[in-house]
Amino acid sequence: MKIRLASNLQCDSIVDGEGMRTVVWTQGCPRKCPGCHNPETQAFNEGFLVDVDDVKKEISSYKNQDGITLSGGEPFSQPEACYELATYAKSIGLNVWCYTGYTYETILAMAYENDIYMKLLQNVDVLIDGSFIMNLKSFNLKFRGSSNQRIIDVKESLTENKVILVPSYHQVDMGSDLYQKAEGIFV
Repeated sequence: MKIRLASNLQCDSIVDGEGMRTVVWTQGCPRKCPGCHNPETQAFNEGFLVDVDDVKKEISSYKNQDGITLSGGEPFSQPEACYELATYAKSIGLNVWCYTGYTYETILAMAYENDIYMKLLQNVDVLIDGSFIMNLKSFNLKFRGSSNQRIIDVKESLTENKVILVPSYHQVDMGSDLYQKAEGIFV
């Protein structure tokens, strides 16, 4: 099985989820949100194809990683390959975070049509859902770009049959929402 990636894997990320993470940058996204953080990942015919088994080998070669993050692009546009990577990551003791422009509820509806979406969802620990919305952008949010996006505990949500947020990530730093250059040696 192949997966279309936007770039090589990125290990040691501390901004794409909790802990030290390996990020899988999927290629292709139907949303094309204005202000997208990764606009180069939107086109479905760009990036490059790689065998999922090669990605698994690379994931296992990295040391001191807490988990993988499926990002992009839109991971749910390549659900079979992302499911393979998520189940592999879990089998070697890594947790799985996933960024998606779809809402949790939309993914559940998609799962009624094709169970691969549910299989992928069931192997994600934390889901950051929702399209990026420029006028809801905030620098005070943890692991997300706009305030409509939610950080969801997937296992609890599936068990409770309702969205369960990860509370520690939804606390907002009430400092200035505007970026301010830090005072320091480079000023």
